[in-house]
Amino acid sequence: MAVQVGKARKRYGVAYPNLYAPPGGDGDRFNCIQRGHQNTLEATPSHFTLMIVAGLTRPVPAAVAGAIFLAGRIAYFTGYATGVPSARARGAFGHLGSLALLIITARSACALLRS
Repeated sequence: MAVQVGKARKRYGVAYPNLYAPPGGDGDRFNCIQRGHQNTLEATPSHFTLMIVAGLTRPVPAAVAGAIFLAGRIAYFTGYATGVPSARARGAFGHLGSLALLIITARSACALLRS
């Protein structure tokens, strides 16, 4: 995703330190690519925290949930990078991976509290 943002910076003439391009035309396309990447960076730390904690007790389901999250983020970015913001919904299924990790973590926490 970072490589795609770098390529888009060159293609659409968005120089550093500008995070976004002015709205309109090609600026909107660059902003979609940038936001797709930025949103993934924002979502990843909480997801990885859940994945580490869930993986302590249920490593295989945690890995499967992580793969679902990753596939969802790729689909999200690919859809968003088209320049049509609503196309990011293609990756909504990735939230199932995060939800699964949350459930595994909660169940593990309850089991620890009971012991």
